[in-house]
Amino acid sequence: MLNKTYANKLCEIMVTNNLDAMMIGPSVDLEFLMKYSPQLDERFQALFFLSDKRYFYISPELTYEEIRDRLDNDVDIFKWGDHEGFVDAVVTAINRYKLVGKNIGVNNGISAINLIDIQERIDANFVNGHGPLEMLRVIKDESEIEKMREAAKLADEVMGETIGCIRPGMTERDIKQKIEELFMQKGADGVSFEPIIASGPNSSMPHYCEDSRVIQEKDIVVLDLGCKYKGYCSDTSRTVFVGGITDEEKEVYDIVLRANRAGEDTAKQGVKAEDVDKASRDIIKSEGYGQYFLNRTGHGIGISVHEAPYIRTGNKQILERGMAFSVEPGIYMQNRFGMRIEDIVVIGTDGPQVLNHFTKEIIVIK
Repeated sequence: MLNKTYANKLCEIMVTNNLDAMMIGPSVDLEFLMKYSPQLDERFQALFFLSDKRYFYISPELTYEEIRDRLDNDVDIFKWGDHEGFVDAVVTAINRYKLVGKNIGVNNGISAINLIDIQERIDANFVNGHGPLEMLRVIKDESEIEKMREAAKLADEVMGETIGCIRPGMTERDIKQKIEELFMQKGADGVSFEPIIASGPNSSMPHYCEDSRVIQEKDIVVLDLGCKYKGYCSDTSRTVFVGGITDEEKEVYDIVLRANRAGEDTAKQGVKAEDVDKASRDIIKSEGYGQYFLNRTGHGIGISVHEAPYIRTGNKQILERGMAFSVEPGIYMQNRFGMRIEDIVVIGTDGPQVLNHFTKEIIVIK
């Protein structure tokens, strides 16, 4: 069964964006609307939601029973088998609901190759529906924020306990596994993304994805971690120092910390998203490190770890009460080192509410 509140809001968004229907494949969008998203595989399936609030579902035979249990009995489900392919089912449904020639939004749960197959058989205007769907959940209510608060609390606890375990001789993988174990012990649903543990020269890569390096007697370690709690995500980063810290490293850390605080202080109702980015970026630029600030200052977060609003140059979206996003400025000097400090901020009535409370003071592991 669809969440009626979200379905009504989606109708309003679709009318505003001149969309007659939305094709929503397995994704956080589908989970948000149905409290269900099937396991991803190559078989096409999607919820089609119409601007007049009607909807239907295209389902492989393999998931038909699950889908039937989740939708009202009068909702059409167009079932297809592996022996026949999915396109005929889509064509039948599109014709029955008179969507030929209409504007149909497509979410990021629909693969490009499946969309190409559909376009070969159906005369309709398929458009990018990702932005409108993100607007459906960009404002969090108090119950959602409360879940994010708990997720952030768990992330803070795991950050502290993990840092307390770091020693020379461990691998990045050892630290990553410790994070995952701690989250499960503390009752999280799981991690919200694969933890990033970037040590030494690897710390200059913001989205470093390996984990084999051994922690040295003198090292920098960037930890980026988060969990899901009752479906909602956390995400936080800290930079720590093993065996000591140089004057240059202290200087860079202080710049990143000031940039983080400037961004958080700017995050208020009525401010543009790009203004938060500018507040952080101006600090780093003024100190001569602008070329080493490689990433946007932040991204929205909720049931997805990356969603609107995006805190970046050029985004003039006005921040509103209930929006939640990261503030994570960094400095990344190739083949030398990098640093990042990240918290999640919620726009409140009286200013920014920072959900993460783990210390941002310099930590040197002896």
